[in-house]
Order: sequence, then structure tokens, then C-alpha cells
Amino acid sequence: MSKLLIVDDEANIRNVVREYAEFEEYVVEEAENGMEAIEKCRENRYDLIIMDVMMPRLDGYSASKEIRKHSNTPIIMLSARGEEYDKLFGFEIGVDDYVVKPFSPKELMARVKAVLKRGTMENPIVRDKMRFEGLEIDLAGREVYVNGQKAAMTPKEYDLLFFLVRNANLALTRDKLLEAVWGYDFFGDDRTVDTHIKMLRNSLGEYRKFIVTLRGMGYKFEADEE
Repeated sequence: MSKLLIVDDEANIRNVVREYAEFEEYVVEEAENGMEAIEKCRENRYDLIIMDVMMPRLDGYSASKEIRKHSNTPIIMLSARGEEYDKLFGFEIGVDDYVVKPFSPKELMARVKAVLKRGTMENPIVRDKMRFEGLEIDLAGREVYVNGQKAAMTPKEYDLLFFLVRNANLALTRDKLLEAVWGYDFFGDDRTVDTHIKMLRNSLGEYRKFIVTLRGMGYKFEADEE
């Protein structure tokens, strides 16, 4: 049974999310602010965290950055601001999904299920390590090296790159990438894929050239392994 941590300074929002989560048979704990969330994460293990952005004492972004230092627990961010900049910042610090307030509790639960399902899926690894010119990819160790230097990437960048590499030279639609990497399609947004592709290209430096845009369709990783 999955255990969720709901972090929001508004009790009514915590109550609504708790009600729907418990209906789905999740075990639920609550925190009123970012500091309390960090303390709880140090003392307990959670399968997923639902985190509000604007909170007293410590905001959700700062709390998520601190939690990421010692945990890869999936985080779904809640925010009243839906600008691309806000989402991009959340993704850059390792947030797994972003839901804009006001939100549908049913949609939120669907996203929770999708994130949890993705975490339990086992993707077959053809080879542990692959090399494309100066780009080295350690699939088993989840590490990427650019000209010998370890790249600092978010968990979602790793997931996206590894899926592209496993399907090298194949055309992949945005919907396919959403389904495979994020674990959902109906609730997905094409801009989520485009934003992460942009982040991934920045992380790969000169080897961004391997990620080819297929206009009006999606992307593909175009390179021959050495």
C-alpha cells in the first residue's frame, strides 16, 4: 500500500486530497509547511509527495530541493501559478509533475497513479553502458558523461534520455514520450516534453545534436553507437 505525504498550508486542500487519496486506499500523512515536510521525510519513507509551492516558513520549491539531496521520492507540485517559467523551475529541481490550482482531485489522483506506476515499471536494459562519440551513458548506474565530465541532470532528464537511447534512430511522438516517460497520455501536455527536451539538450552540450526534432511529430535520438 503506497504512502503519500500531503504538504499544504491550507487545511481544506489537505482534507480534500486526503479524502480522495484514502478512497484510493493510499496511506496519508500531512505537513503544513516545507520545514515540517523536510523533517517528516528525514524520519519516514514515502512513495510520493504532493507539495504546495506557496507556504509559510519554507516554500515548496526550497523544500523539494532539500528533500532531493537525500531522496528520490516522486514529487507532484501544486501551484496557483501556471506560467511556463514556474513549471520549468520545478522540473529543473527534480519535480516529477506539476498541477495548477484550482485542480480536479480526480485528475490529481490519476497523476498520482501514473507517477507511482512509472516508478514500478521495469524497462529492459540492452547494455549497461553505451558511447556515442564523447557522450557516455551508463544505463544501470544512471550516469551520463559529456567528454569525460559527469553531467548534472534531473531524474526526468535521465528517464527521457534513456528512453530515447533505448529507441535510438526510431521516430517517437510526443504522446509516446509522455506515455513512456511520464506514465500518462490523456493528462499530458506536449509542452512538458518540449520543456524537458530543451533542458536535456542543454545538459548534453555539443551532443545535443543527437536529439533531432521531427517537426509536427516529436523527436528521435539519431546516432550510431561506438
